[in-house]
Amino acid sequence: MSARILVVDDVPANVKLLEARLSAEYFDVLTASNGTEALQICARAECDIILLDVMMPDIDGFEVCRRLKSNPATHFIPVVIVTALDSPADRVRGLEAGADDFLTKPVSDVVLIARVRSLTRLKMMTDELRMRALTSLEIGVQAPERSAVADTGKGGRVLLVDDRPSSYERLAPVLSTEHTVDVEANPADALFHAADGNYDLLIVSLGLDNFDGLRLCSQVRSLERTRQVPILAIADADNNARLLRGLEIGVNDYLLRPVDKNELLARARTQIRKRRYTDHLRDNVQNSIEMAITDALTGLHNRRYMESHLGTLAEQAAARGKPLALMMLDIDFFKSINDNYGHDAGDDVLREFAVRLRKSIRGIDLACRYGGEEFVIVMPETDLHVAGLVAERLRRSIAGETFAINKGTKRIEVTISIGLSTLELKGEAVADVLKRADTALYRAKHDGRNRVVATAA
Repeated sequence: MSARILVVDDVPANVKLLEARLSAEYFDVLTASNGTEALQICARAECDIILLDVMMPDIDGFEVCRRLKSNPATHFIPVVIVTALDSPADRVRGLEAGADDFLTKPVSDVVLIARVRSLTRLKMMTDELRMRALTSLEIGVQAPERSAVADTGKGGRVLLVDDRPSSYERLAPVLSTEHTVDVEANPADALFHAADGNYDLLIVSLGLDNFDGLRLCSQVRSLERTRQVPILAIADADNNARLLRGLEIGVNDYLLRPVDKNELLARARTQIRKRRYTDHLRDNVQNSIEMAITDALTGLHNRRYMESHLGTLAEQAAARGKPLALMMLDIDFFKSINDNYGHDAGDDVLREFAVRLRKSIRGIDLACRYGGEEFVIVMPETDLHVAGLVAERLRRSIAGETFAINKGTKRIEVTISIGLSTLELKGEAVADVLKRADTALYRAKHDGRNRVVATAA
């Protein structure tokens, strides 16, 4: 998982130390020595995460964070404040400025990398939603997105999971000043409660007496109905190992005991505000795609959407210096299926093919029905070798199991041919990538079908 990290600190030794740690984990690192330079870099370069010192000579880190989060062009970039200031008041000030997290100097290597990776996963998901929303807007099928800057993060529904009365009797009244709060004192029932409650935030004590709090967090992330609910963990100060494990399995943020009430409210507002923003993006994209740019038969994106979004993905790949793979697929002898069994049978094959296709690719990959029995898959950050492995796996999944047609009364064998190409050169036209994939597909069909052929850039 690669990302571009901006490190901002006026002490050169601190910059070099963070740069070395991050570079060793293969992150792309940019540096700035003051707040003004950091804002200028963000205005001209795409950053995935910002590590921001507080004490700087021109503009302090809190003000830099506030400016970034008040600007619609940069408000979605996660900001981690790195500081020697560790009082609750300082953390609250940073959270109110929009900071996503804090790291206290001296920074532990393990904590640094775990937090950066966690925020990178969140940023990748948000970026994909924003790009798809922008594509829909450009082709005129949805209204402009609302700004997340003005959302206060108040008025949410919160589920507090804690089996210690001395703890939840102190936390719940604080949260109730801004949110509707339910307390679940029986952790074994918490997952069912969370799934049925349509909550904006789940707060879990990792110090449960009768249940493993991390296991509950893992279960929340694995259940479809609760997968998008942010999790705020509360742990004892000596529980770093469990906190790091929590970040790996999907915990969004954490608080250490003793819990400061203002910090609790600030972190809850931050998570609820993010949840509302991503929900809005997700709903907006989903509705617009379903209305105008989805193939009605297969449920995949249609050619119109693919051609628009492919340009966006290609620009992003070029800007980041990352490969982009494209797969063009054709169902072999599809005309014969229609001729021999009827067009309803052909539709059955297309629908089942789309189901198997989805199971073979990632969530960030773009799958489209290009026309008739031809399909296209666009795979960001994927080179030709990996794309070939995915294509071969898909080919086997199609050929390895027969397709049911005519309401399940008959099963037939189906195979596919696949052509691959990649975009690896800056400024290359996406039409050329499509043409190479089409040429590779032609070769696959010419050489006997039911095979994968790749054409390098």
